[in-house]
Formats: sequence, C-alpha cells, structure tokens
Amino acid sequence: MLSASNVILTLKVAVAAVTVLLIASLVALLLGRYRLHGRINVAFFVLTLVAVLGLEVLIRFVDQRLFEAVPESSLRVHLCFSVPAFVLMIAMLVTGLLRSRRLHLTLSVLFAVAWVGTFVTGIFFRPIRS
Repeated sequence: MLSASNVILTLKVAVAAVTVLLIASLVALLLGRYRLHGRINVAFFVLTLVAVLGLEVLIRFVDQRLFEAVPESSLRVHLCFSVPAFVLMIAMLVTGLLRSRRLHLTLSVLFAVAWVGTFVTGIFFRPIRS
C-alpha cells in the first residue's frame, strides 16, 4: 500500500544501504583499491539517483498529497543536507572520473558533511508514521 509511512521506511532502508556502500568505498580507498573505490561509488551514485528520481515520480505524478501529514519542518531540515549532498555527489562522480584529485578531495570533505546530515536527518529525524 502506498502511504507516506511506507515510502519513508523504504527511503530509510535505502539511505542505510547506500551508506554501507559509501563505507565500503572508503575502505577500498584506504586499502589502495582505487578502481574498486570508483566502481562502488558509481553503484552508490546510481542507487541514490534511482531513489531520488523514484521519490520525485511518487510525489509529482502518483500522489501529490502523499506527504501532507509529514511535518514540513523536518522535511526542510533534511532537504538542507540532502540537496547539497546530491549536487556534490554528481560533482564528485565527474571529478573522480576525470581524475581531478585535488578538486575531488575538496568536494569529498563537503560531501561527507552533507551526507552525515542527510543520514542523521533521514534516519533519525524523519517520522515513520504520518
């Protein structure tokens, strides 16, 4: 059944799953497995993009009132982290593929801050019941 609670729970699982991928990517990086790091990051990017686009389709085309009962303030705080994380994720994918190491590393610090905020607000601050 399509409800805000089910969608939010699904998104929490998705955020947790891609965070595991992100951690695996960092472990690969620490072990000097740069190619594996890049491949995991591409998977992270694709899965995150699918989740974002899927959510957009749900709230724009399937049921525009799906999240009416969800507190707007918690959504705003979450979006303050998740939107910059998404933009930075795209930039990091490009700089990683282009091997622009210095810019990639700079963006990675900004992305880490944005992703931690996305994770915390997405997992702990978003209500499952609406």
